[in-house]
Amino acid sequence: MKPTNDRVFIDTNVLVYLYSGDESTKKKAAMSALGNGTACVTTQVLGELAHILTKKFLLPTANVQAVVREVRDACEVHPVTPELIVAALRLREQYRYSFYDSLIIAGARMTGSVILYSEDMQHGQVIDGALTIQSPFVPVARQRQREYRVRARKRP
Repeated sequence: MKPTNDRVFIDTNVLVYLYSGDESTKKKAAMSALGNGTACVTTQVLGELAHILTKKFLLPTANVQAVVREVRDACEVHPVTPELIVAALRLREQYRYSFYDSLIIAGARMTGSVILYSEDMQHGQVIDGALTIQSPFVPVARQRQREYRVRARKRP
């Protein structure tokens, strides 16, 4: 699919912050990313989100089902197909990401997204000249870096 100016792809790790109670700054950044265009995900993202919310957050199944429906309603959901898996394998070879990260990238490319919001991929990297990986949390990381900077003591 040809890239469009308003499509963004949301990686699982960004969506998780929407349901995290202890990361309010990242939650706001994730909400902003989600509202920054036509948000797209694949069925892989929904599955990974369900897995994290049940295993790490220990949410009851009914709550996780509600979250999956909420994301489904807020985003365009595209299936993982054999063609997408083949594309992911090519991307894995070319860009050296893990298979599952490559499947996320392939999904973003397949949807025509121009931005892939992800926390754990290389911020600013351009894939195939058409898709830019962005971390919605980079400004937060820079603020924290300044906040915790240790100042050198002056010598007497």
